[in-house]
Amino acid sequence: MRDTVVSPAPRRSGREVVERIAARGAALVALSGGVDSALVAALARAAVGADAIAVTLRGPAVAAGEVERAGRVARAVGIEHRVVSVDPLALPEYRANTPNRCYFCRSVETAALRREGASLGIRQYLDGVQVDDLSDDRPGIRAMDEAGFDHPLVWAGWTKPDVRREARARGVPNWDQPSDACLSSRIAHGVPVSAELLDRIERGEAWVTAQGFRRVRLRTHGLDARVEVDPDEVARLRSEPLASQLRLALTSVGFSTVEVDPRGYRGGRTVTAL
Repeated sequence: MRDTVVSPAPRRSGREVVERIAARGAALVALSGGVDSALVAALARAAVGADAIAVTLRGPAVAAGEVERAGRVARAVGIEHRVVSVDPLALPEYRANTPNRCYFCRSVETAALRREGASLGIRQYLDGVQVDDLSDDRPGIRAMDEAGFDHPLVWAGWTKPDVRREARARGVPNWDQPSDACLSSRIAHGVPVSAELLDRIERGEAWVTAQGFRRVRLRTHGLDARVEVDPDEVARLRSEPLASQLRLALTSVGFSTVEVDPRGYRGGRTVTAL
């Protein structure tokens, strides 16, 4: 049975994390394509070699670019990689988009990951939760805990800057990648989640990203869209002709009103209204 992490431990070294994973045997890493889970994949590969496997979940709330990035990361760290399809939209509790939506999503996802690992002799299931993730209410972490997932980065006492430093030292290619979240996080609580809306968000964000913006959030409330980019990039997105091109691109995928948030991206926000 895994250790239950209630509070972050004093900082430990990468060597200690590798030793801890090695002692527990074959490992499955839930690899999202972000730097946190990418680092865990690298640590698991260093710990148990070919007995480590990374699994990325593909579904309506996961952007195709994120799945592709996870594949590139897995190849870079040398870990076997599999992609498994899941559909949390099958759950009415998820579609209702209440504040604990992530709990229902993670419950579906962890069940799929454990099914994948069941025939592979997996002894431990690892995720990329790190200390900074514990600073607010995260119902998805509760679902991971209930499914028996271990949080090596929390055990190590690592915050996001610690993770980036260790990832860079280990040659993880996305060590400086901005944090991301599932597409459902762009939808105001109480507004039902649907495959059509998620697709609209994904296509809209993909267009903005293709214009060279590093971090993009397309927040929605109904058919209203508000685009967030990093604060130092707001002026470019609001300048012509790009501003008009943005409105045309987003209305063409189904949004009725489009605005650029003048304050730019701010992390840890919940959409309530635009």
